[in-house]
Amino acid sequence: MIKQTLRTSVFTLVAASIFIPVAQAAPTIYGKAYLTADYVDVESATVDDDELQINSNSSRIGFKGSEAITNNTDVVYQLEYGIDVDGDSDKAFKNRDTYLGLANESFGEIRAGHMQSTTDYVNNVTPAAEAGFWDNLGGDGNMIDSGRIANTLLWKAPKINGMPLKFAAMYSTEEENGDDGFGAALMFDQGTGFTAGVSYESDVNLAGDLIRGTASVDLAKLGNTNLPLVIGGLYQQADIDDKDEKEKGFIVSAEYGLQNFSKPASVFIQYNNTSDVRGDKDVDSDQIVVGGKYYYKKNIIAHLYAGQNTLEVPNTKDRDLFAVGGGLEYKF
Repeated sequence: MIKQTLRTSVFTLVAASIFIPVAQAAPTIYGKAYLTADYVDVESATVDDDELQINSNSSRIGFKGSEAITNNTDVVYQLEYGIDVDGDSDKAFKNRDTYLGLANESFGEIRAGHMQSTTDYVNNVTPAAEAGFWDNLGGDGNMIDSGRIANTLLWKAPKINGMPLKFAAMYSTEEENGDDGFGAALMFDQGTGFTAGVSYESDVNLAGDLIRGTASVDLAKLGNTNLPLVIGGLYQQADIDDKDEKEKGFIVSAEYGLQNFSKPASVFIQYNNTSDVRGDKDVDSDQIVVGGKYYYKKNIIAHLYAGQNTLEVPNTKDRDLFAVGGGLEYKF
């Protein structure tokens, strides 16, 4: 009788261990809502229009986390989706960076999924990237920019003590021209106020090759100036298949921290120039954006900006685009 009772108890415990889930690490929930009101005026050979727009700018929600599977290896994951807060799109959610991978101190981190290309890893000199309507480095009036690529394998090299370098490489099986693509980026930052980066890709964001170089100087950290000014520069060249011309573009920018406010604040100016846009001869673009940010809290930011883009196309009227606006960004 005692043996039968013991056998029954053991069976019950085994069955319970199979069907009762093991406790798992809870994911981190994060995101942001960023809405702006923008006055937009466009004039070209075919369009003459101005209007007031309410825009959602890179609003998102995400879930990310990690869980140990051995003493020195973790499973890492992220599920991130763009949200159209103002509701003017048919799709309420849009896939952003979503991946599953492994992280190890010795071999680094390997991810597979839908991810931002490595070209964006050296996008460290564009303060207008957060300027609402003007978050459009890759728009039709500017140079080709980095995007999120499907069916991608990404490797981030492990950190080496004493080496101020970050290296990442990616491989993609879905690109503009149907060929497999690859890219790599190297970033230098030793925390002393100077950063520099270089990236190269082939058949990732375009059917062809793209190379980008960047550099920035934070004068508040460099030397003993204590001047709250960050200056940046970017140069990029794209060799697009089936195009006779190479697209060439550069950016210069400056952001200055304001000292006479009760909260952190800054103003910036950024100039973009692109020649032979998308490889089309004599199609040139000039863009200038000015703006400012005011931090009510670290995660609550007010934005104000204005910008002008002129796209010159041979044998037709220039396309002039002017926009001024502002809004509120809330991060969580």
